Amino acid sequence: MVTYQDKPWLQQYDPGIPHSLAPYPEHPLHTYLEESARNHPEAIAVITSARLPAVGRVSATVKYGDINAWADALAASLVDMGIRKGDRVAILMPNCAQFVIAFYAILKAGGVVVALNPTLPPRRLHDHLMDSGAVAAISLSLFYDTLKQAQEGSKVQHVIVTNIKEYLPPLARFLFSVAKEKKEGHRITKRPEDHWLADILTRYGGKRADVAVTSDDVAVFQYTGGTTGVPKAAMSTHGALVANTLQCRAWLARTGVEERFLAAIPLFHVFGMVAVMSFAVSLNAAMIMVPNARDIEDVVDNIHVHRPTIFMGVPALFNAINNFPPVAAGKYDLSSIYACISGSAPLPPATKRRFEELSGGVIIEGFGMSEAPTASHANPVRGENRTGSIGLPFPDMEMRIVDLDEGTEEMPMGEVGELVMRGPQLMKGYYGMPTETANALREGPDGEKWLYTGDIARMDEDGYFYIVDRKKDVALIGGFNVYPRVVEDALMEHPAVLEAGVVAIPHPDPAKVGQEALKAWVVVKSGESITTQQLIEFAGQKLARYEIPTRIEFVDELPRTMVGKILRRELARMELESREKAEEDAEN
Repeated sequence: MVTYQDKPWLQQYDPGIPHSLAPYPEHPLHTYLEESARNHPEAIAVITSARLPAVGRVSATVKYGDINAWADALAASLVDMGIRKGDRVAILMPNCAQFVIAFYAILKAGGVVVALNPTLPPRRLHDHLMDSGAVAAISLSLFYDTLKQAQEGSKVQHVIVTNIKEYLPPLARFLFSVAKEKKEGHRITKRPEDHWLADILTRYGGKRADVAVTSDDVAVFQYTGGTTGVPKAAMSTHGALVANTLQCRAWLARTGVEERFLAAIPLFHVFGMVAVMSFAVSLNAAMIMVPNARDIEDVVDNIHVHRPTIFMGVPALFNAINNFPPVAAGKYDLSSIYACISGSAPLPPATKRRFEELSGGVIIEGFGMSEAPTASHANPVRGENRTGSIGLPFPDMEMRIVDLDEGTEEMPMGEVGELVMRGPQLMKGYYGMPTETANALREGPDGEKWLYTGDIARMDEDGYFYIVDRKKDVALIGGFNVYPRVVEDALMEHPAVLEAGVVAIPHPDPAKVGQEALKAWVVVKSGESITTQQLIEFAGQKLARYEIPTRIEFVDELPRTMVGKILRRELARMELESREKAEEDAEN
């Protein structure tokens, strides 16, 4: 019988991928930027562009030598401001050249990057600043006023601000200043105590920070768990991020090929931070910046013009491209794409098939966590890409499936349980949360720490893993466990369905108080139509009777996180509010 200790997944690796990458180099993450700048100073690091009326897409590039020099200058200024090793510094930016500069500058200064979603409201942003203890923040001017509101009462003493136009092409910069800067909120009145990034880079040009940083030092706080409870800052070391960068390289990078990365997923999330930015920097590869991935026309136009070869994304983004009419009409050429890893949410089989038809590339489903930043599994690029599977564990990763109750008993191959893992990229723990850390990182029989993921999964006889659902999302319907992901995938097989979200809700029948029922929220494709009964009948062809949602609500869009995960908690809240309103109306 196959066991987890046999690591059957190793036999499924693509040719040339090593079973182990150990020993891992003991250097800080920013070493990769310094090596690329030293060995390939003229190589393009960042491509920034904009579409202009009657002109088309105009672009500007930044070289690795410049990125590194500017990161050095900013790091020197941070040290002069009093930033000390281990201090947390927040970044509030979308994908842009300044994010890359700020990220590596903080690391060079010995600081810890706290990359935050810049669209958070002031109250939420304040909570993160307070929890992390950030002493400085680097922000795009668009979010400056929000930051200043959130700063009050926090430990943030230094604010550095930059304008998105600073790295746009000259013509785009001029037109942006005239037509958009003030209108869209980018033009600000900076307070005297704060600093312009451009001024700092000029003043500190040629200087460097003299701070000794090791692979054991914490590099990043990544907030996670905000959709299920109190957000927690997962602490990752330089060594963990270096390890995952090398794992990504071993899995995807091709020898003798100049890769180009589409930087569409947010760099403020570890998926973009590691699987796009750090991966690209380690290869001295170009990153094509997409500040807003919801602008699908901008995404596909960047692919058409700048020809990326690697595209890390999420199912919602691939699905949006699939259903963008000009793409179906052949207006955009997506054929430069060699490989995509889809993560952060389950990849519907229909989405995968259609994107591969349109691009000619391969889209492989993978899996990762903020607690093991970022990727731990992926399907082979050239080998068998099993539908519905998150693929094979990366080199040096160990996996087990354990019972859902105590988490101590290994489940037989093929049976479901909680996925637990260990490897070189696990977090140190959650900042300031020892109880939550102890629940997530538990000592195994071998004395080593294992990460309990909270995901229900199984492994097949060849070592491919399958996520069944989140442990917290499992519904109990008529005495049977029902996994919302399975139901969502089945509904999305219908040709009229664009997206679907499924949640267990309190049973609406007063006679069944305390029981659960399934409800689906469905987005219909443009130009299509379908009734509740038609969709229920379709689901009946693919699901067990108790898995069929008999309550369906058609909506314009589903609530999602910035990286594409369906906010099931938000769907449950919407249902509760709807019921309360109905009860109020009935009373009136």
